[in-house]
Amino acid sequence: MAIQEKLYTVDDLWAMESDPAFENRYFYLIDGRLFEDAMPGRIHGRLAIKIGRYLDEYAETHNLGEATVEVGFHPHESRYTAMLPDVAFQRFENLPDPPPEGYVPRMPDLAVEIQSPTDSRKKLLRKAQAYLENGTALVWLVQPQQRVVEVCRSRDDSGIHSDLLGPGDKLSGEDILPGFELDVSKLFDAVHRE
Repeated sequence: MAIQEKLYTVDDLWAMESDPAFENRYFYLIDGRLFEDAMPGRIHGRLAIKIGRYLDEYAETHNLGEATVEVGFHPHESRYTAMLPDVAFQRFENLPDPPPEGYVPRMPDLAVEIQSPTDSRKKLLRKAQAYLENGTALVWLVQPQQRVVEVCRSRDDSGIHSDLLGPGDKLSGEDILPGFELDVSKLFDAVHRE
C-alpha cells in the first residue's frame, strides 16, 4: 500500500509561521513539499542588507519598484509553492494593490538567495528553478565562500541558463532594473572587510 506524503499549501505554511512552536524557523514550499532553511548567520545577514540597500536606493531613485528582505511570495495561480527570498525586487506594475497582509500572491521579478554554509549548490539551483518556473525573471545565487554570484534565467527548454560572476564582473539589473550595475567585488569586499 502506497503512503502519500502530505502536500502543504501556503495556508499551512502561514499557520506554521504563526505558531510559537515554529518561532525562528524558516520554511518554504515547492510543489507542496515543505523545506526548512537554516537560520541566517552574520555574513548572510550583512549581504542581504547590502544587496537590499543597493537595490532599494536604485529603485527609489529611478521610481521602478520596491526591494524587500525576507518576504514570502507565492504564484497567484498556485497555493503549493511559497518562497522566502533573502532579498527580492518587484516592479511597481507588478505589486498587488492593496498590499496583502500575508505572503505576496505573485513571485518577485528578481529573487536573491544567499548561500549559507549548510546549503549545497543543488539546493540553491532547486530554489532558482522554483522561482523561474513560477514567474520570476531573474535569480541571483550569492555564494559568499567562493565570492561569486550565479545569475540564473529560464531557458527555452525549461532549463536554467546561468552565468557565474566573480571579482571584476558586474551584476546587472537587466530588463528588471534597467541601468543597475553592482561590482561583485564591492559586494564581497564590504562584507569580509568588517
